Amino acid sequence: MRYFIELSYNGKAYHGWQIQPNAISVQEVLEKALSVIFKIKISIVGAGRTDSGVHSKQIFAHFDTKNLIDVEETVYKLNALLPKDIAVYTIFRVSNESHARFNATSRSYVYRLSPKKDAFNTCFAYYFKPKLDVNAMNKAAELLIGFKDFECFSKSNTDVFTYNCDLRIAEWKIVDNELHFFITADRFLRNMVRAIVGTLINVGIGKLQPEDMTKILASKNRAEAGYSVPAHGLYLTEVVYPESIKNYE
Repeated sequence: MRYFIELSYNGKAYHGWQIQPNAISVQEVLEKALSVIFKIKISIVGAGRTDSGVHSKQIFAHFDTKNLIDVEETVYKLNALLPKDIAVYTIFRVSNESHARFNATSRSYVYRLSPKKDAFNTCFAYYFKPKLDVNAMNKAAELLIGFKDFECFSKSNTDVFTYNCDLRIAEWKIVDNELHFFITADRFLRNMVRAIVGTLINVGIGKLQPEDMTKILASKNRAEAGYSVPAHGLYLTEVVYPESIKNYE
């Protein structure tokens, strides 16, 4: 039987979601906790792969087990075993064909910029003091919508088969004295959001003009785009699935 698990995590202590040699990951910690509870090796598949230091306010993963489980009890036990920076919210049964990664219809991220130094916010927002032209940044962001090939924002030497993404939202908003970038697509390339934000910051400080975004996209060249902003300001905020997955009985 297959179950989906919904959780969040503070990514500061982890080298991303995916298991990797000689580095601690969220997937590894969660798999170990599940394996302790069920007394058998449990493997999980996540909705995506966040980079080292990136946070997640919502992410789903699936795992398989031979027996029906007591959901409330399992959630309680998991949260008791897991470290404080990982929290499980819900577990629900799905069909055996449901897939946490491939069935997701959209993913949303937010990137937080803070114009003021804050001793209590250093791990959760990128402190950036120079004044930014938000209108110019949003004009450049609008040019991303409708474009399909985002190779210029992809990390080099990735193993993807296509650089195409269906980008649906890309905009800056002022939120509680911070500047937040909201972006939603069906999928994202590795390092894509951080590279887009760095490029838009270059527009905001006048290093680039909004219309330069079209040239950068057409180049398909990572060197033409801006720098990658630090990981600690980035959050995966929502993963959306068809209602039929959650309503399985």
